[in-house]
Amino acid sequence: MDYHRLRWFVDLVVDQTAGRKPALGIDALTLALDRRYPTGRKKRSSLLAILRGGLEKIFNAQPLCGTETKRGQDSFSSPATKKSPDPFLFLRVTWESRHQLRGPEGDESTLLIDARGFSPEGENCDASLAKRAYQLGWPSLVHYNTRGTRFHAVGFGPATDGLRIDCYDNPGDYLGSGMDGLECYVHGSAQDQLCQIAKRGKLVVYGDVGQTFLYGAKGGEFYVMGNAAGRPMINAVGRPKAVINGTALDFLAESFMAGDPHNGGGFAVVNGLRLDEHGKAIPLDLPYPGSNLLSLASGGAIYVRDPHRTLVDEQLNAGAYRPLSAADWKLILPYLRENERLFGIQIERDLLTVDGVLRKPQQVYRKAVPQKDAELEAELEGMGD
Repeated sequence: MDYHRLRWFVDLVVDQTAGRKPALGIDALTLALDRRYPTGRKKRSSLLAILRGGLEKIFNAQPLCGTETKRGQDSFSSPATKKSPDPFLFLRVTWESRHQLRGPEGDESTLLIDARGFSPEGENCDASLAKRAYQLGWPSLVHYNTRGTRFHAVGFGPATDGLRIDCYDNPGDYLGSGMDGLECYVHGSAQDQLCQIAKRGKLVVYGDVGQTFLYGAKGGEFYVMGNAAGRPMINAVGRPKAVINGTALDFLAESFMAGDPHNGGGFAVVNGLRLDEHGKAIPLDLPYPGSNLLSLASGGAIYVRDPHRTLVDEQLNAGAYRPLSAADWKLILPYLRENERLFGIQIERDLLTVDGVLRKPQQVYRKAVPQKDAELEAELEGMGD
């Protein structure tokens, strides 16, 4: 399929869904955007531009606050988009229409926020408008046309279970910081300081994350398709649980204070993979190339996919490696299953198969724990013998 035919196909999806079944069109194009598929000789960046263009057409075809009877105004439209629309599920707000923001009515469930024209932060930021929308009763918020605007999914208060936030294009720093119950999906890469002091909830990133990911986090579930930059999970405490399918640069889980993973504490899984241009999971030469893994930690654990035992003691600081136990595998397996559902990274095919041979989990993963926990674990094993 050449670029012209792909544009035609995306426009066909828009034409058939924008007015009558926008959720179907959004889901289809978002899936194509998020997952990694073979692209042949075409640049993935070019394909993403076409897909994002189609999504924006569907978003812009939804009615504006205050003009709900004029579906499709100032948007892509055709006769097909105007036939027998379903009850409004989506409402759209822009910088120009922000003063007409209201709560959901009838079947409305999702507010689309076009970030063009909003300030990168402060009261005139689209993230601030999202907080007002939530207070008015919107359970689902979508930010699009973001260009580094900050603080998405921040400041919604305690106990925000049931709130979903989706971010397209290029959301900025501090996304998800302090979240307590909400779910946030980033359809691309994210920037720095994500989910600082997060308490509860779920974050899914279909790309990479920047510096100090999960700084001081206290809880929640976090799934990253790609890599994390330096110092992820530094000073995290309590029960955060993260799956990073790529790697981290250095200082992963420095000063981690996450208790006993088998008693409600926190941990991270590092799969050490990359997805190639065909969408195939390829093991990295080094699953963790940096230093100070679990440096000076007092609790928690890091589970690393390291079938060739490339990790060395010099990468630790007051930590130790331990074999993966049956209890460890039982602990992380539900999170790997959710990771498979989200990203298509299959447990048997992509994680447990090494050099073409299906291995046992204990042959593939290693565990890093604080030195004191390793000594206690070894002592308990000795007592069992």
